[in-house]
Amino acid sequence: MTVAEYIAHKLSGKGIKYIFGIPGGPSIQYMEAFRSAGIDFILASNEAAAGIMADVTARITGVPGLCHATYGPGAANLTSGAGSALLDRSPVLIFTSEMEEKMILRTTQMNINHQKLYEPVTKATFRLTPGNTAEVIDNAIRVCLKEYPGPVHIGLPSDIADSETGDATDSLHPEDFQSNRNDVSSILSLLGRSRRPLIAAGLTAARYRIGSKLSDLLEKYRIPVVLTPMAKGLIPEDHPCYAGVLFHALSDYLEDIFEKSDLIIGLGYDPVEYNYESWIPEVPLIHFDTKVTDMPALDNILQFTGHPDEWFGILDNMDQGSYIFNRSSVQSVQDEMVSVFNGFTGHFGAVTVFKVLQEELPVDTIMTIDVGSHLHVAGQYWKTCGKQNIIMTNGWSGMGFALPAALAVKLNDPGATVVCVTGDGGFLMMAGEIVTARRYNLPVVVIVFSDGELNLIRLKQSWQNLAPYGTRLYSGDLFDSEMFFGISVLTADSEETMRTALNDALSMNKPVIINARIDPDDYKWLVVRK
Repeated sequence: MTVAEYIAHKLSGKGIKYIFGIPGGPSIQYMEAFRSAGIDFILASNEAAAGIMADVTARITGVPGLCHATYGPGAANLTSGAGSALLDRSPVLIFTSEMEEKMILRTTQMNINHQKLYEPVTKATFRLTPGNTAEVIDNAIRVCLKEYPGPVHIGLPSDIADSETGDATDSLHPEDFQSNRNDVSSILSLLGRSRRPLIAAGLTAARYRIGSKLSDLLEKYRIPVVLTPMAKGLIPEDHPCYAGVLFHALSDYLEDIFEKSDLIIGLGYDPVEYNYESWIPEVPLIHFDTKVTDMPALDNILQFTGHPDEWFGILDNMDQGSYIFNRSSVQSVQDEMVSVFNGFTGHFGAVTVFKVLQEELPVDTIMTIDVGSHLHVAGQYWKTCGKQNIIMTNGWSGMGFALPAALAVKLNDPGATVVCVTGDGGFLMMAGEIVTARRYNLPVVVIVFSDGELNLIRLKQSWQNLAPYGTRLYSGDLFDSEMFFGISVLTADSEETMRTALNDALSMNKPVIINARIDPDDYKWLVVRK
């Protein structure tokens, strides 16, 4: 096979259906090979969006995501998508066009060292040759899927697409992550001495979708549970053990629960979201994960490294009658949060919008949500009903995530109701992807929280007693029109008009924008200062 044919054939065989990106001249032969192999090229408006689409595709399918950019500026734009895949733990393959061998070290237009560019934002980076194609592709697939999953970059020299590949050789095996010497007896001893443990479940738990196993454990051992933001949906919010989400709105209320705990059990807790030392009380910690994790400089920390089935095998040896579960304490925290949120539904702010969405959207709606103050509200307020149907970025936390993420969800799950919630700042970063939604006729409802500012930054300025500076996005109305790039814009400025706009949008069966002109006052009371 040619290099292009081999890559397309190999990736199609792994179940990859889409490649996201923006082509350059050297991309054409690869695009033709992908087309012949049944892999559709999805043209994005920005390479960073293409990387996010590949990231989210990997999350919801379990198959590596695939994206592409051309030389220099295209490759540089795509690094933001690479960072998203790296710190949100998604297996992604990144192809970039590179100069041919005789020009790679020359001064020439658009030429930079892509391996150095991608080294800090990927698990590995390679430069392809006809002779190493089979070896590199095999290794890239294996490395991107290995714990923690993440992106692998492959440079494609511009003159090798039609070259014949060499024979496949034995794959290289980079050194595995360091194994942990699991001290099971000490873990069991610590579990046995505890009377008021607290479970903190995180990103790794979410990736492995351990919700049913966790529910079974909680049926036997009543233990309060807090979640990191990306673990939202592991258990239903009405579960008697559910306490809330760390770091997000009103999370300071959770201190009443974890300050009374005598042991923290980190269950697939990935510190990339929220470091333990930012909240953990001075009690022992047992950290269960799939790989050795860097830990804070705290005493009484035990790590167990292994598959989630092994975590639950150990936890199932606990003494069922030894734990004191104060249901009323957990319920009291939940009731207080609900009461506070309800106090913000008398005007048209973020809470009112999410209230309408909760009441009007189908229960199996998949929501993608952008970085910003609104994410803090949704993370605590939104009820998933135990479905992992809210998609966000928290490891990378890049603004502009939600819109390309929603398009990726809709492509991979055409029958789903998909809603994108973004602030106006994040929307402006990826507004061009509205044309991508239109190009591929992806009926996604895009809800823009329009308050005219980078609210979370303004809040942080206010916490330092500083006047707002550099945060105002525009004056007047963001859209000031009923159409944007050929897509209908519905405006909402009250609970009633929001309800009407949402139901109209859901009935259209095409991409539509809801311009939710909110009062941002909710945020200064709800976002927790950290």
